[in-house]
Amino acid sequence: MKKNILFILQLPPPVHGSSMVGEFIKESSRINGAFNTRYINLLASKNVSDSGKVSIGKIMVFISIWFQLLKELSNNKPDLCYLALSATGAAFFRDVLLVSLLKVFGVRRVYHMHNKGVKTHGKQKLYDFFYSFMFKDTDVIMLSEYLYEDVDDYVGKQQVHVCPNGIPEPDYVESEESEKEVSLLFLSNLIESKGVYVLLEACEKLREKGLSFKCTFIGGEGDVSEPQINQVIKERGLEKQVVYAGKKYGEEKEKAFSKADIFVFPTFYDKECLPLVLIEAMQHRLPVVSTYEGGIRDLVDSGKTGYLVEQKNVEELSEKLEELIRDKELRQKMGKAGREKYEARFTLQKFEERMTEILTQVVQKS
Repeated sequence: MKKNILFILQLPPPVHGSSMVGEFIKESSRINGAFNTRYINLLASKNVSDSGKVSIGKIMVFISIWFQLLKELSNNKPDLCYLALSATGAAFFRDVLLVSLLKVFGVRRVYHMHNKGVKTHGKQKLYDFFYSFMFKDTDVIMLSEYLYEDVDDYVGKQQVHVCPNGIPEPDYVESEESEKEVSLLFLSNLIESKGVYVLLEACEKLREKGLSFKCTFIGGEGDVSEPQINQVIKERGLEKQVVYAGKKYGEEKEKAFSKADIFVFPTFYDKECLPLVLIEAMQHRLPVVSTYEGGIRDLVDSGKTGYLVEQKNVEELSEKLEELIRDKELRQKMGKAGREKYEARFTLQKFEERMTEILTQVVQKS
């Protein structure tokens, strides 16, 4: 008989890595065919700027989720509960209350970690106590082996399963080759720690060197607003080189990828794990310039599929971008290598296969 799995995960809106993966799981015919599945949506925020903020509305949504979980456990206790666990902040303590209820009912758990911060916050007594409580007698799905060090104080290697993210193949038509200025693309929510201002400073250096390029920023407003980014563009004299194009989804986003020559993501966000947007860039045959953060080293082979640079190092970032801007053959070679790596490891099919394998292993322990 099929095992019963209750998924407590994040579903869009807003659109970000964890909610997209949640949607992939919920819509997966492979996963839903292998188990009897039920779903509870954790997200209370409707846009990125609300994430991490506590409000009366969110508290009311949580109360509703808690009673929804209680009803599920009372009426049809699952063999396993999958939880997209938040590592820190108010969302972590929300998850503590959910896990407490799961423990009362004796339900086995597996956590899917889409963010990090356990190593740092575990130095605080309150977090240390609750991390010990949360991770006891559970399995953990990590996006990369590089991320294990974040939880190694609480989770044994035998409890860890590695499952990289994967994405579906989009319907898009690549733009025709043409003689044009080299196009850089940044696609993420406008959050300072994603490297927005770092990239703008690097663009200023590229302009000062007389290089011909265009850099497009795409994404929703976060802690950087549209007026703020446009003001910095103006202050740095980048009106001819840089444009903020707002949010893009579906076909519009695919067109942006197809028109780009280089993907740039100079993140220093300390909760970064395995950004889906980098997988999308590799899928679209773009060389990727990013940083040594989280599991990004699993995605970008520096010198082969792109370059990894030190965080906030504007000089190094501009140098690598200059190298790619000047060398079309190198861009194409790295983009091709990135596409091959995507096909080998990061397709949606491979993600679904690996996730099904892990869930089967864990649920059999029940």
